[in-house]
Order: sequence, then C-alpha cells, then structure tokens
Amino acid sequence: MTTAAAAATFTLTRVQELLGLSKTTVAGLIAAGFVSPVRGARNEHRFTFQDLMLLRTAHALQKANIPPRKILRSLAKLKAELPAELPLTGLRITAVGADVAVRDPSGRLQAETGQLLMDFEVRNTHGSVAFLQALNKPDQSAADWFMRGALLEATDAVGAEAAYRRAIELEPRRAAPYLNLGAMLCEAGRSTEAVSLYREAVPLVENEPLVHFNLAIALEDAGQPAEALASYDRAIGADSALADAHYNAGVLLEKLGHKVAALRHFSTYRRLQRNESP
Repeated sequence: MTTAAAAATFTLTRVQELLGLSKTTVAGLIAAGFVSPVRGARNEHRFTFQDLMLLRTAHALQKANIPPRKILRSLAKLKAELPAELPLTGLRITAVGADVAVRDPSGRLQAETGQLLMDFEVRNTHGSVAFLQALNKPDQSAADWFMRGALLEATDAVGAEAAYRRAIELEPRRAAPYLNLGAMLCEAGRSTEAVSLYREAVPLVENEPLVHFNLAIALEDAGQPAEALASYDRAIGADSALADAHYNAGVLLEKLGHKVAALRHFSTYRRLQRNESP
C-alpha cells in the first residue's frame, strides 16, 4: 500500500458506519470533486480524517434540509474559489436558512453567491487556521470533542485522549470516540487499557462490528489470541461483509495452525474485495 493510502485509514464501510452516510451520497461528493479519497492496494477507496470531516459537514447540511444538489454545488464551488493558503478543513460550513454558508478570514459568505452573511470565525495565521471561538465552550457537544481529539492526535496525544474521553462521557453510546481512542492506546503500547476501553464500549454501542474488530486487535497485541479470535467472530457476526475481520482472523488462525479455517476466511476476504472493487 502506498504512503498516501496507508495514511487514509477509513474504508468506505467505516465512513458509512461512523457518519450514517449512504454510498450514493459519498459517491456524489467524490464525483463533485470535494472529497478525493486515495485508492488502496486493491483499488478500494480509502478516506483520510480530512475527508471524514468534510463528509460529516455534508451530512449535517442534509439534516438541515438543504437539498442534496445545493450541497454538492455549493461545496464544489467553494473548493474551486477559496484561496489555496486556507485549508478546507479550517472552514466552518453551516446551513443558514435554505443556504449553505462558509466562514473564512474575510467573513461568512454565502457559498454560491459570495454574499457576506456574518462576521468571521477563523483567521489565517502564518499558513494555519485559528478558531476564534473558545475550545472549551460549555455547550460543546460530544461530536465537537471527538473532532477536537482527532485534530490533536498528531501533535498532542494527551490532549487528544482527554478530548476523546470527554466525548465518551457526554455520549457513551457513540462508537467513534472509543474506536479512535482505543487505536491511540494500542499505538502507544497501552493494549491492556485499550482492551478495557473496548470492553466498556461493547454493551453500549448496539453490537457495533468495528468495536469488536478493534477489541480483537487490542487482544492480539495484549497476547490473548483465543479471546481475539472470539472477538473477530463477533465482529463478523455483526457484519459478515467486514473484510478486514476475515483477513485478520485468517492470519491469526494460520499462526495458530488452523489452516483449513484460515483458508475459509481468506476465501471470504477475497470474495468481498472483488465485490467492493469498481
């Protein structure tokens, strides 16, 4: 897998599960050129966290009853006309009545006409974007804390962990903060803590397959292969099309000497990959 593909950690299936978006909506955003996922080793779409934020914005606009064509038209126009030095991920895109609006350093503009709507919310500071609103507003939602955690991961692991834990505290039945925080813990060599976190999540997130899948990975890292296999099985039971679970289970079974069972998982994995390819 290329470096770009490796950095794009979200599959199409995971994007749908995390954001509640349909394949048609995601395909429309890709076709509009607003989201440009890379291709993985098997030609599947792989999405970055920036893509995830943009897709989440589109979903929020849909919930605000903005017509899909207006969302796609507005976001495509924004991408074409906004200055290159202001990253799209630094913009706050919202619904104002029946319109789509964006906040940039010159003010809040109506996305299609450029008409000024409100005062600016972000500023450009030496090539980066600074939000003028306080990060710790009392009314910050679980989603806000989740997004903050994801933005901090690369530069402030302690802050990211605190943000994810706050998101979990506010909305314990949402899977995404558990998934990201658990992955962080595993990467930091804190697999036992990740196992505890995912086990806390299991009864709360309505049989979310990715929680079982990530729990299995954490269990492998913690040296508990039998428990990991059981968790891969639960992930597959919740979503039989979760290709990566079949692959990981196959690799683990092969290591344990169960070659026939491993081959069944590898066969299913290859079939699912063929079905996902365009």
